[in-house]
Amino acid sequence: MKREPRGRAEMVTQILFGEQALLLKEVSPPPGSRERGWLRLRLLHDGYEGYAPREAFDLAERLLPSEEDASPHVISVPQTLLFPEPDIKSSPTQPLFMGSPVWGVERVGENGRFLRLASGGHIIANHARPATAPPAADPAAIAEMLLHAPYLWGGRTVAGIDCSGLVQLALRMAGHEHVPRDSAPQSREIGRELPLKWLGEPEKLRRGDLVFWKGHVAMLIAPDLIIHANAHHMMVACEPLAAAISRIERSEGSRPLALRRP
Repeated sequence: MKREPRGRAEMVTQILFGEQALLLKEVSPPPGSRERGWLRLRLLHDGYEGYAPREAFDLAERLLPSEEDASPHVISVPQTLLFPEPDIKSSPTQPLFMGSPVWGVERVGENGRFLRLASGGHIIANHARPATAPPAADPAAIAEMLLHAPYLWGGRTVAGIDCSGLVQLALRMAGHEHVPRDSAPQSREIGRELPLKWLGEPEKLRRGDLVFWKGHVAMLIAPDLIIHANAHHMMVACEPLAAAISRIERSEGSRPLALRRP
């Protein structure tokens, strides 16, 4: 999804396969353009808005679940593959990413190894969980599953993700709904605020606490260790909290601004 309705505009977020959005308006392509126009959308799960190319939804409209379809499942691994047949030797048609809802699932294949989707295609059954199943207990463990994923501004998947996208995904998979997309509102709205002085008192910190800088967020996986998607490493990386605080202050002149516990 783009900030403006043009192909080279900044990507601000991504809409995943199966996610729902409210159509706000349609933007026609300029005269002579090969584009099919743009849709301004508001994602239902976090209220984020942006522009998506109209052609991306031609297939999606044909894959909407019907009223008869079963309750959704959610992709629970960083990435799975959509196979045309319940056979791992069939050529996959596309990847599906963690957090994507899939509908109308039915176990098929030998020992029910696959789930057949109402939209067509098959995924490995143990790569998804029912949406009604208990969420993950530890958001930090979800973040660790994306270790070494490339950094991508506006990204939300293991194929490319940014700092706030990593935190949002980890918390959503752990049952936190309506998590803001960007780090600034996350620093005001997630959980409860903790005293910043606790950054120097590691015995008071917990796994899963969030540290915010201007335009950046990291999650603690231990009292002295963080995981974050960042443009320094250009990937999801772990590093000592003290080292990150020192490096970010040297390179960007920013000290931690908030500490929160989901």
